[in-house]
Parts: sequence; structure tokens; C-alpha cells
Amino acid sequence: MGLAITFIFCLIIARLFYVQVVWSKKLTRLASDQWNREIPVVAARGEIFDRNGKLIAGNKNTYSVFLRPNAVGNAELTASTLSNLFGVDADSLLEKIKNGKVSEITVARQTAKESVESLAAHNLSGVYYSRDNTRSYAYDDALCQVLGFTSNDGLGLSGIEKYYNNVLEGKNGEISYSTDIVGVERENSVVVYSEAKDGDGLKLTVDMDIQLSVEENLKSVYASSGAKSVSCIVLNPRNFEILAMANYPSYNLNEVPRDDTETLNSLSRNTLVCDIYEPGSTFKVITAAANIEEYLRGNKSAYSDSYVFNGSRTRIVDGTKIKCWSDHANGKHSHQTLADALNNSCNPCFTDIALSLGEETFYKYLNAFGFGNVTGLDFNGEAVGMLVPETAVRDCDLARIGFGQTVAVTGVQLACAIAAAVNGGNYYVPRLVKSIVSSDGKTVEELPAVVKNRTISEEASEKLAQMLEGVVKDGSGKKAYIEGYKVGGKTGTAQKYEDGHVAQGKYVSSFCGFFPANKPEYLALVIVDEPQGVYYGSTVAAPVAGEIFRDIIKIKNIQRYE
Repeated sequence: MGLAITFIFCLIIARLFYVQVVWSKKLTRLASDQWNREIPVVAARGEIFDRNGKLIAGNKNTYSVFLRPNAVGNAELTASTLSNLFGVDADSLLEKIKNGKVSEITVARQTAKESVESLAAHNLSGVYYSRDNTRSYAYDDALCQVLGFTSNDGLGLSGIEKYYNNVLEGKNGEISYSTDIVGVERENSVVVYSEAKDGDGLKLTVDMDIQLSVEENLKSVYASSGAKSVSCIVLNPRNFEILAMANYPSYNLNEVPRDDTETLNSLSRNTLVCDIYEPGSTFKVITAAANIEEYLRGNKSAYSDSYVFNGSRTRIVDGTKIKCWSDHANGKHSHQTLADALNNSCNPCFTDIALSLGEETFYKYLNAFGFGNVTGLDFNGEAVGMLVPETAVRDCDLARIGFGQTVAVTGVQLACAIAAAVNGGNYYVPRLVKSIVSSDGKTVEELPAVVKNRTISEEASEKLAQMLEGVVKDGSGKKAYIEGYKVGGKTGTAQKYEDGHVAQGKYVSSFCGFFPANKPEYLALVIVDEPQGVYYGSTVAAPVAGEIFRDIIKIKNIQRYE
């Protein structure tokens, strides 16, 4: 009996210790909440600027209105007044006030300052308001899939707004005052103010002048080609800073279609980052890069610059027929060097290269150029692409990968790979944010360029860039040529597949170009999905890149190189 009494006594002591020590802070807060009411002080969301300091996303002051039923004096007058000012149903609001089951009712969110000033003039007891923030975008639909949007509560839901939400959102404060047990403010109540901490801002790598040029050119080709969609990414090959990124159709960030989920999901999706496609001939840049580097290293399986391919043939690999797009009339494409093969975009030549290098060597370069993996872009939902595992690849797969089939990539993945092939061989981690800035404009943190790995040597990169300059000057990329400027690039036209079969009449037309070719500063990848009528990348996509480059030349006042 003594042991039992001792045991019970120990339990009581332990419980007292838990309540008085362990649980004390929570119980104190709960007790305080019964006698205190708080009005939130909403922190301003951090603003977003382009690389030149132009405001892209800011805030406009709006207010939230709410009431506490227990503190309302004249319920009928309160319901009627709030109904007139904010358009709420008076009868429903009156019922909620009289019901008294909830301690607080939200009357309106993101309402204008003028409405709140009218409310203040009525001096209604039990009705309160506090400032909140409504996101405001300076360019409406420009950069919409990159910026993303926020919820009504100011939480980032997509794009940069979501990825950097912890930086942008800040920390809310509150105004606290004491009340009686039913929530009515007591006389001589002490008001305690807790200051909100505004969120930090972001300075993007994006140049809005270039972005707006891209947007206008995409709208133009979308209308003229009858395409399903069009997209473009412009980056700096020297450090992989994204200078522009756009998809069209788009939507207005100041009028987000929140009630139409299907439409919103479709229009807000950044396809350059989240969707994959079969690149076609633009991928030949990577195959050529691998061949040039291996030849310089003394690999006898690689082909020299002067080697003459016989592209005028159909090749059967593991029962798969591979042929050139040309019918080779009048001996066309019959004998050509690697530079000629790039100019003519001849598939059998790149099949020869891939099979000659072999799976181990070729996959070494595919991995170095980032295929089958994410680039590390500061953006949610980046796809990894599709690459047949090296252990499962067959000769027919390797042959087709050589000219851009049996492999799927994202737009940002391909743009980064080609940039790493022509910039001297450095693969950087691409980025959309250049620095984090405080609300008073001071730099909090610089986000430097990060080299991920080497791809090829400077010598190989220089040779490749010269060959790709020839593609624009003399080959399939002529419509991106700009007199007096060294522009390089590669066209691509890929058939689309549906349910494992070729979708008749459906193509992805693309062009990836850069300038100046001898020391690239700008690289643009243009993708036109399902153009109607003429569908070749040389005809549909290359002219768009050419126009974007011309605009950049004007914007940056770049002088002629020749």
C-alpha cells in the first residue's frame, strides 16, 4: 500500500511538473488568447526587378475587413452597411453575427483604400480592417510562366513566386489589445504593436527589353504559322544567365483565371522547363562536338574535319531504316565533310559518328552535356528528359540519338548543352535570379555563376562554332543570317509521336542560334510546336531567332563585326 501511494504521488508530481514547466508556455498563450485580440499587420511581399532594375512585380495597397460578432453593437446596421460597402449578402452576414458560433468573420479581402475610408467614417463597433498586399505585375502577360502567381493570401503558387517564396514573403506582425471574456475591447486596454518584417526582393537575370522582343516575335510566328504553341529561351553562354524565357499562348498575371483550373494549368506551364520533346537535328551539334573532341584526343574512331562522308545512302541498323531527308537528286549530299553534313543536316553522317564512337564514349558526352538529368535551374518542376540507359541502348538507338531521335529533352536542357558546346566547353548551372535585395534596395546576397563541369576543349569548341557559323551563312540556317555579324546555329525539324507511332503531319520546328560566333554572348533557342503548312525549322524557326538577334543588336547598340 505504501508503494502504491508513493507511485501515485510520483505520478501527480510528474503531472504537475509537465503542466507547470513543459506545458506552461502553451497554456499561458491559450489563456492570453482568451483575453486578447490581434489585428494582423501584413508584411509587404518582396518586389521583383529585371537585371537593369526595372520593376516587374510589385504590390498595391489593399485591405482586409473582418468583424467579431461579440463586439458588434447594432447587428442590423452593421450588416446593412457592410453589404452596401463590400457587396456581401446582408441577410447571410446578419445571421452569422447573431449566431455567434465563430469569433471572427472575414467580410472582404483585397478591397480598395477608398472603401476602407468609407468604412472608417461609419465607426462601426466590432468591425476592423488591416492592410494586405495585392500583387501587381507591370507587364501583364510578359514573363508570366516564369514569374508565376500568388494566392489571395500572398503565398507563391507557381514560378519564381513559389521557388523563392521564403525570400519574398516576409514575416507578419500584429496589433494586440485586451478584451473581456466575450471579446469586447476593455476600457484602458493596452495596445501592443508587433512590427512586420517586409520580404526581400529579387533581381532577375532577365533583361525585360530582350524579353519583350521575344514575346512580340513569338506572337507573330504563332499567328503566321498556325502553331499549337511557340517558345523561346535566350541565355548568355558565358555564364548561363537566362536573359529571356517565354511561351505563347500566355495569360495576364493581373487577371489570373483562377476559376478555370484547366486553362490556368495549361497557360501557366513553363514548357521550356517542364515539358520534353524530341529535338531532331539541333541535337547534331552535340554529336559533332563529341566527334571533334575525340578526334583531337587521337581517337581513331572519330572523323577528321576533312573526312568525306557518303551521305547519299540509306542505312539499315538493327532492322531500322535510316536515311537523309533529301532525295539526293543530282548527287546532292553524296560526298560531304562534317561541316557540310551540318550545313545540309544529313542524318546518315551523324549515324556514322555515333556508331563509330560507340556507346561508352558517346554516352560520356551525353552525360557531360547534361542529358538525362536536370540542369539545376532555380525553378520548380524541371523535367530530366528521356535518355535510353547506357546498359539498355542498342545500335539502332545509338544511331538515332546521333541525329536527335530516340532522345527527349527540355528546351532549357538543349539550350544549355549547345551553349556549353560553343562557349569554350564550360557547362554552368543556369539561373533566373541574379541577386537578393532588401526592401531598401541594398544587396543581401549575390548569386554567382557556378561551373558544373567541362564538356569539350576550347579548341574543339572553337572549331564547332566555326562550322555552325557556316550553317547560318551557307546552309539550312540562312534565314537567321545578319549581314555584318557572325551568327552561328543549327536548325531542327522533328516528327512528333503519339501512342508510340509517328503522328502524321505533326512536327516540332526549331532553331538554336548564337552570336557573335567567335565569342558567343547571346544564344537563342526557338521552338515552334505543330506549325501548319510549311514546317521546316529553317523556314519557320530560324527567321524568328534572326529577328530577336536584330532586336538585341539595336537594344544593346552592338557594332558590326565585319
